[in-house]
Amino acid sequence: MTALPRGESPGPVADDDVADEPAAAPGTEAAAGEEATAPGAGADAATQPDPGTNADAGTEPSTDADPGTDTDSGTEPGAADGAAGLSEAEAELAAQRELRERIEKRKAEKAGPIDSGAKLSGPAADLLAAVRAVESGEKPGAAFFDSPAPAPARRSVPAPAPVRAPAPEAVPVPREAAPEAVTAVAAVLTEGGAPAALAAPAALALGERADEALRADPWRLLALPGVGPEQADGFARALLGASCGPDDERRTAALVGWLLERAALQGHTALDAERVRAALAERTVGDPDAAVQHAVAEGVVLVFQDGADDRAGEDGEEDVGQEAEAADARPVQVLLGLDRYALAEESLADGLARLANAGEKDADWSDATAAAPSPSAAELIRAAAAHALVAHTGGEAARAEPAALITAAAGLGLRALGATHSADGRRRLAEAVGDPAAAVTLAGLLSGAEGPGRDEEGALRVDLLVVLDAPQLDVETGAMLVESLADGARLVLSGDPGVLGSAGAGRVFADVLAARACPQVVSRTPDPGPIGELVSGIGIGELNQVEAPGKEVVIVPVRDAGEAVHRTVQLVADSVPRALGVPASDTQVITVGHGGPAGTRALNEALKQRLNPGPGRFAGFDPGDRVAHVPAPGRTVPGVVVSADAEGLNLDCAGSPVVVPQERVAASVRHAWALSAHQAAGMRWPAVVVVLPGDAAQGLSRRWVYTAFGRGERHLSVVHGVDQALPRAVAGAAGQDRTTRLRALLETSGS
Repeated sequence: MTALPRGESPGPVADDDVADEPAAAPGTEAAAGEEATAPGAGADAATQPDPGTNADAGTEPSTDADPGTDTDSGTEPGAADGAAGLSEAEAELAAQRELRERIEKRKAEKAGPIDSGAKLSGPAADLLAAVRAVESGEKPGAAFFDSPAPAPARRSVPAPAPVRAPAPEAVPVPREAAPEAVTAVAAVLTEGGAPAALAAPAALALGERADEALRADPWRLLALPGVGPEQADGFARALLGASCGPDDERRTAALVGWLLERAALQGHTALDAERVRAALAERTVGDPDAAVQHAVAEGVVLVFQDGADDRAGEDGEEDVGQEAEAADARPVQVLLGLDRYALAEESLADGLARLANAGEKDADWSDATAAAPSPSAAELIRAAAAHALVAHTGGEAARAEPAALITAAAGLGLRALGATHSADGRRRLAEAVGDPAAAVTLAGLLSGAEGPGRDEEGALRVDLLVVLDAPQLDVETGAMLVESLADGARLVLSGDPGVLGSAGAGRVFADVLAARACPQVVSRTPDPGPIGELVSGIGIGELNQVEAPGKEVVIVPVRDAGEAVHRTVQLVADSVPRALGVPASDTQVITVGHGGPAGTRALNEALKQRLNPGPGRFAGFDPGDRVAHVPAPGRTVPGVVVSADAEGLNLDCAGSPVVVPQERVAASVRHAWALSAHQAAGMRWPAVVVVLPGDAAQGLSRRWVYTAFGRGERHLSVVHGVDQALPRAVAGAAGQDRTTRLRALLETSGS
């Protein structure tokens, strides 16, 4: 493997600029005995997470890292050596049978397959309500089997409706708990030694009688963000005294749920039961097997047998003993999952199967195929003409192919639309298609703020929907999406499989590709220029040296984090604008974590002082500040502060005015001259400065490097202080270690 190109700061610079530093290649070995520390380990990380991260620690976790890591304790589910085998095979298989019956009850209660025009609250809420009705006795379980499910009715396609102009984004204000409820909860929290500041979140999360719920089960405090087992244990001891212990069933059930919630923050929709047992043992639970069984019995988690047909045994005639005997004859992986993700994966798998089997396509696409701008675009058009569900993979240049498909479909009179992850992606797609109305953000489309709206049955008024940036699609959003598509609609999932995955749980695009659930079109259009050549090599595990005569790629070696911050500010404010004509407003800094001496917090503070100094008159912000607005977890919207008034902070987000209420500013707005790679996914800038200080080594992975380096259109500067950690990360495994069930469900539905 060769090193990245040696480089210098672009253009003539002052005597303290990077051009005067010798540009060492990144293959230099670190000093003997030097130990790298993961960034973002600041003391406030556990209690004050930055908006837009997919974990509740201060670091931006690499999705290639083991997602089972318990960041509060340093332990990991499954970290115990010599884990026991499946000693409770029959019990877990029986629980699996019960789960299958539950799923069928939920579906039968809907009197047939879920209508594709369901509301956005959709399948997860409806199915969960059905399960709760059976479990509470409100409805008899037998009622769900009284009649066979009718076949879904075909829906006539309504006449096209006028396309609405994108509406300004509205910031939802969270509902507030009743003051008396907050007061009552605060009293219980104070009695247990917990911060009274948790009263409002607890009242919202636990309902009107949250104070009574906490007295009866203090470990329900774990449901609140930022609360760990140690804090919940201390709270429980203060309220319950000697009557509670490490094997209290309330504690063990809460711990199981907490472990699954933590795993979801790392992208998992399920975890291996053995990993959960090992993590419980690390938390001083004496009988992890009994704890898991109790959590399953209480409905805290669901149990699945990985690789098994979830619909096997639905007629109830198989003998459990025979199933157990078969399980002993082959390796069995038992998974535990939260019902919200289990329901979303079930709904998504069924919805994709419904779309794929919706019927034959009768439009004549031959002329559109012949007029395609490239062979790969022609191949994509042919696939979409013949199939209702298609997967398309490729880099940045390959985005022209979905644009050509949208243009071709519109030329045939079809209602064609492209949805992207970000407003920047929407802009780029609109430019490629030549029609602003043909591009929306996925969030805006599903919320109704963008796009053509819905028909009388609730289905999106589209005949062809192309979802770009598909790796950013999490399982819950994916389920809402397919439920919003009418029978007969075409869906194309397009994206670069090498980039970082979604902030939410799941790996929808990767699972669809791995399951071969639909035809796949692989683009043969390479990304151009030195940056494209460099990123393409990283995608296959090679950190190649590239020629960059126009200073497209520059390496700036640094010795420590302080120098990294100094060089970064110098590049953004002076060198890149002077040498390349790219203003600081068009240059984005990307780093590994939020905390640490060269994380986003430190870099943003230094960049603000240089680029837009001010007193921070409104919650630390001034007009002209570059910010990241996080209207929902995992969704980052770049913007600029315009002003502040009694209503809140006024932002300009890609041309759309956004008002963030005062009480939401601290939680949902942060400075954004510097972002993490997860936040930057799906967006591009004319120039990008990637900062890799020495303590970033442990946060690097091939996907992280691929994503960060690929955000620059014209220029990439790498502030490099990780030595051999960079080529090692690029050469490492490319797979995202996320445990999901969607692939198995898709393979089952296609068999």
